[in-house]
Parts: sequence; C-alpha cells; structure tokens
Amino acid sequence: MRKERRSRRISRIGSYAISSSMSMRDHRQQPCITCTTFNILAPIYKRLNINNDQDQNSRESDYRAYWLVRNQRILVSLLRERSSIICLQEFWLGNEELVNMYEKRLGDAGYLNFKLARTNNRGDGLLIAVRKDYFRVINHRELLFNDCGDRVAQLLHVELAAPCSPCRNNDTRQEILIVNTHLLFPHDSSLSLVRLNQVYKILQYVESYQKENKLSLTPIMLCGDWNGSKRGHVYKFLRSQGFVSSYDTAHQYTDADAHKWVSHLNHRGNICGVDFIWLLNPNRYRKLLKTSWSEAVFGMFKYLLRRASLTEEDAFAFLKADSDSDCITYSGFCEALQQQRRNKGFVGAGRH
Repeated sequence: MRKERRSRRISRIGSYAISSSMSMRDHRQQPCITCTTFNILAPIYKRLNINNDQDQNSRESDYRAYWLVRNQRILVSLLRERSSIICLQEFWLGNEELVNMYEKRLGDAGYLNFKLARTNNRGDGLLIAVRKDYFRVINHRELLFNDCGDRVAQLLHVELAAPCSPCRNNDTRQEILIVNTHLLFPHDSSLSLVRLNQVYKILQYVESYQKENKLSLTPIMLCGDWNGSKRGHVYKFLRSQGFVSSYDTAHQYTDADAHKWVSHLNHRGNICGVDFIWLLNPNRYRKLLKTSWSEAVFGMFKYLLRRASLTEEDAFAFLKADSDSDCITYSGFCEALQQQRRNKGFVGAGRH
C-alpha cells in the first residue's frame, strides 16, 4: 500500500506486557513494550505534480530535495516516539544514501536494524529496528513468497534483555517472534486468494520455526501493511487463528467496528484502516492451521458465488461442468473457473 500520512506525527499502536508462565506477582512487574508499524511510501512510487503535470508521471525519487526532507521528518517522528520495535514497509533499499541515513540515525539512537529487499529488484523492501536496551536478537529469518507481487516477510526472534526482563535470575527466558510484511494490494477479486496464501505462508513458516526451536509458548507479533480492512478475508483468517488486533484491544473496538479508525490514505485516494499489529497470546486456543486455511478459502469462494448471484444449485451445476455424476471433479472445477475468468465474472481479470 502506498500512502502519505496526513500528519507528521506517528501514533504508537499501544503498550503491552509480554506473556509468560510466571507467577501473578511477577506478571504484574512485566515491562511494557511499544511498537510502531509504518508504510513510509517509497519515493519510487510517490507521484508528484510538477509544473502542472496532468499525468503525474513524475516521481519523488527524481527530486532528491523532496525525498530527503520527507524522510528526515519521518526519522524525527520515529525517534521522538522511540518505540521498542519499529517496522517499516516500502523502505527504499535501492537508494544507498537513504539507507545509510536511516541506519546511522537509528543506530545512533540505540537500534539494531534488519533489512530485506523485495524479489526481482523492485527497489523497496522492509526494515525492522529494535532497541538494544530492550532486546537481545536471537535470530533473523527471511521469507520470500516468490509470487506475482514479489512480496517478502521478515521474522525476528528476540529475547527481552536485562534490566527489562525481571526474570533473568530464575532462568526463565522471555522471547518474542516479530514478523514484518507488506501484502499484495487487492487490485481485483482474483488476487484475494494470493493475499490469503501469503498470510498462510507466514503462519506456516512461523509454525515451522517454533517447532524447530521448541517455542510453543512464545508470543507472536505480526506487523505491517496488510492491504486489507477488518471486513476482508485476511482479517477473518487471522482472527480464526487466535490473533487480536492491538489497536482494537487498546481502544476496545470489536470486529464490527471497521469504520471507526483509519491508518492511511492509499494511492487511489481512499482512506482506510489496513495497518495492523497482530498479537497472539501463546495460551490462547488455536485451530489447526490447515483447518483455518480451508475455512477461509471456502468462505471466500462462497462470497464470490453470492456476489455473482448464483444459488447453491446453480453453483453446483456450473462447477461440475459437463460431468454426468453428482460430484464436482477437479478437472471440471478448473474448467469452470477458467471459463468464468474468460467471461470476467466473479473471479475477475488480474492485475499484478
């Protein structure tokens, strides 16, 4: 999602205690950590109206004075907030001067920085910065989706550092898994499954990492620009896995309160709430990942069928194609989807 903040000030999503298996007395002493997630709009994507350019073909990346001043202001805001964790999206990794500026300013302020570029030399990527006085970094992993959007995700495994952690003396390690990502923009409904699959890959990778390192009781934070609102399939999928939106928790919003907050203005000029910091308490019950995935995919498919005004009987007849049996075959299913795609029906024509 490409966007501009309407205000120079960045609001922190909230402060939360880290879960652990400590006693209630110790739990009340838990330190609070803060997190900022921010799509900073890469200059290669930011359109400028220079000399009344009606086509807006000019990009901020062509004008050093413009992108330099804007990113200096972003850094001032980030350093004023001094969040424990900073997750940036659309970080312009293709410009060495900008990268060096962020690394120096954040490094001088006591942050450890981790970068990841999008695949196929897109020019931008992700950055996670964590404060050295809060965390000891155990591991950093890179997840490449290798899909049509060249999207990626970062996984940072950290441990609360002394003196932040009150339980250092009793050998209880307080660890967190932090994920930073930027999902594909939903240009049309054909990309819904791609976006859902990106989230599935993230959760599958995190689950695999937990098993590999025996981290079943570790809190998980998923941060970033999810390019989808609380009404979307991605939101419902993550909720089915036990994740909660920290912003909703801080403001006591429910799943039905999608209209009560916005996070940015997108490149189409729409105001929307799509930037999330998701939290998973390790003590919460979780469905099997494959179960949630199946429910999400079939739920999305059911929604598309309804939008096409197909009854259950019509949908069944359509999907079984030319088969004489009372079941839907895989080949018939694929043939029906291809036919509907050619007709630009409920699947739609894709733009990547």
